[in-house]
Amino acid sequence: MESVQPVNLQTIASGVTTGITNKKDAENPQDRFLKLLVTQMKNQDPLKPLDNAEVTSQIAQISTVSGIDKLNSTLQKLVSSSEENRSVEALGMIGHHAFVPGKLITLDKDGAIAGVNLEQAVDQLNVTILDSAGIAVRKMELGVQPSGISTIAWDGMTDSGSKAADGDYTFAVTAKQGGKDVKVDTLAFGLVQSVTPGKDDTLLDMGDELGMVSLANIKQVF
Repeated sequence: MESVQPVNLQTIASGVTTGITNKKDAENPQDRFLKLLVTQMKNQDPLKPLDNAEVTSQIAQISTVSGIDKLNSTLQKLVSSSEENRSVEALGMIGHHAFVPGKLITLDKDGAIAGVNLEQAVDQLNVTILDSAGIAVRKMELGVQPSGISTIAWDGMTDSGSKAADGDYTFAVTAKQGGKDVKVDTLAFGLVQSVTPGKDDTLLDMGDELGMVSLANIKQVF
């Protein structure tokens, strides 16, 4: 029958101490573990000594926990660094125009610009400009368009041949390829006025109409 050999207190304690930093930090889990282990060894029953395998297993577990803590700390630093880089990137967008998800199209004396994002090339792209009452003022057949982001330009003329009043409009888009509907996302065009770094995200102020937009939703910058 196998017997359990008594644990050599001095050897085990020395081995554990070697793998632990000398930081005198009461909150360090390794320090707490070592104190508990040494106390347990001092008070062990001579007739029922600690099992070597059990002690070794406990030491391995605390090493694993310590490694996970260090990994989490490293990942947190990487995340913080990434967030700082995104904020710096966003600051460089101030004063530039950008495409963001939306259906707003603003007409001024120079015309109006909006955008679409197509998941594939299409042979038909139709755009309808709507006034504040939802009434169509201009329909444009733009024909073949490539996949990805494309710019829509409106000169401000209505279907009746008159000039539309400057201001905010909305637009709707349909796209087809070989007679089949193709998914299309509409993009509004606005000016980045300021940047607000956040804990979880960086927000860009795109004006009263578009409001605060997440940096992740910036589709193209001009």
